[in-house]
Amino acid sequence: MALTFDYKVRDRSGGLVEGQLDGDSMALVVKRLRDMGYMPISVTPKSSVSLNAEIKIPGLSDRVRLREVAVVTRQLSTMVDSGLSVVRSLGILAAQVENPAFAKVLLAVRLDLEHGSSLSVACAKHPKVFSHLYCTLIAAGEAGGNLDEVLGQLATTIENQAQLNRTIRSAMTYPAVVLSVMIVILTAMLVFIVPVFENLFKELGGKLPFPTRVLITVSKIITSAWALLVIAVIVGIVVAVRKWISTPEGRRKWDRLILRPPVFGPLFHKIALARMTMTLSSLISSGVPILEALDLTADTAGNRTVGDVLLEAKSGVREGRPLADPLREHEAAIPVLVTQMIEVGEQTGALDGMLQKVAEFYDQEVQVTVKNLTSLLEPILTVVMGCAVGAMVICLYLPMFDYIKLVPNGG
Repeated sequence: MALTFDYKVRDRSGGLVEGQLDGDSMALVVKRLRDMGYMPISVTPKSSVSLNAEIKIPGLSDRVRLREVAVVTRQLSTMVDSGLSVVRSLGILAAQVENPAFAKVLLAVRLDLEHGSSLSVACAKHPKVFSHLYCTLIAAGEAGGNLDEVLGQLATTIENQAQLNRTIRSAMTYPAVVLSVMIVILTAMLVFIVPVFENLFKELGGKLPFPTRVLITVSKIITSAWALLVIAVIVGIVVAVRKWISTPEGRRKWDRLILRPPVFGPLFHKIALARMTMTLSSLISSGVPILEALDLTADTAGNRTVGDVLLEAKSGVREGRPLADPLREHEAAIPVLVTQMIEVGEQTGALDGMLQKVAEFYDQEVQVTVKNLTSLLEPILTVVMGCAVGAMVICLYLPMFDYIKLVPNGG
């Protein structure tokens, strides 16, 4: 189905032309405008209130994924390395991307460049798409004259971060699905099956066993107005905890807390170390000063415990100490392996390379830990779900044994 697009273009004389054009996709409209001799500046889908219009959900339909940013960054690096200008490269990429929101951002960045802005400043106007770390690395590449190399390193960093995020999500998907199914099954039994048995027990009379009475009480609570109160309390607790975590002090305490559990604590620690070393390596290799690199890494490490250690280490580096020295004072947050590799990197002048090796090591550790954890959780959660359902069935059938004893034998 053809869509209507609003466009702004420049003709051969440099004049600005605005209008509308129908097309099956944004890429085809851009191609048609170029065939007509125009230079596209912006092409956006025309908004419509008809039922046939595309439904846009704020926060979802205009979302740009990290993987999309990585792909475009990699392509931009290749184009710049091939000799194409950044302005022309952005125009080509805007016509190729499938996400209209991302295409709009790329065209806006290109327009800023045409007006004399630098790429880093233009990207900084879109913080939801390009992070502060992204813009800082771009600025370092522009200052050092190696923008194509920095873009390649940045694409690799984003790809690694996206892979790390996918690994974490895959580890959480199976437990979340199993727990959700278990909650649905138990709730359905409490709402529909337990009341049937309750009526049966009332007709038969007699005193019910304690587990059965507890189960019937829980069923009554869930099927009454008290259930709304319980749900409201749970939602209130979740909202309060999330709000507390959003505060600086709450974030620090929460990040310190999640590193303590025996199984998940080491996993979260390895994830933070992988992000820290990966980011710091990219910043240093791109020519960002070490003090600024430590600041940015502390903000993007994903754990305030690790971030605070980096900020303390920054004070030591400012005083002239090697980076490894202040980090060695926080062995609980920064393992000996990391400090030793950093020390070797500082002595050999290859700190970025050593940090990259550490990042690759912890990335592999995360992969292995997630795989082992998933293999361990699958049977455990299956047994837990079976035990929960089985315990409920036993509670329902316990009174039956007493009733059977009261039935006289036929002989």
